[in-house]
Amino acid sequence: MTQPADLSITPVNADQRAEWAALFAGYAAFYKVDPAPAEAQVWDWICDPDEPFHAEIARDGAGRALGLVQYQLMHRSLSGGMVVYLSDLFTLPEARGMGVGRALIDRVRAFARDGGYPSVRWLTHEGNAAARGLYDSYAPASGFILYAVAP
Repeated sequence: MTQPADLSITPVNADQRAEWAALFAGYAAFYKVDPAPAEAQVWDWICDPDEPFHAEIARDGAGRALGLVQYQLMHRSLSGGMVVYLSDLFTLPEARGMGVGRALIDRVRAFARDGGYPSVRWLTHEGNAAARGLYDSYAPASGFILYAVAP
């Protein structure tokens, strides 16, 4: 599917905290997580020019925020280089299927290409069938399994 012709994607700026927070809360709600404990820290990352963390919002022609992507650089020890890690991708439920998610992923891919990074990586829940349909259109799942343990 192609993205809407009037879609724009721009970096989040300091004046857009309320819009960003609403999208971040939607993302957290999808995964049944309370965003409150992390919100201030993530916002600080976004606003810190020395922090290699990026957040961008997709908007329709009327300026309505439809989706959010957040990404960062990640070291890859086996290659001795860096890749781009797409940490968060969210679109409003009513914007799904309109190409917003694809446009946000392609934006991150362009960042990687322009920066000379060899790949973009991300994780999703195995039961997230709608997202996996989109992701599988880029490449098959890697086969790696994520483990997360408490310290």
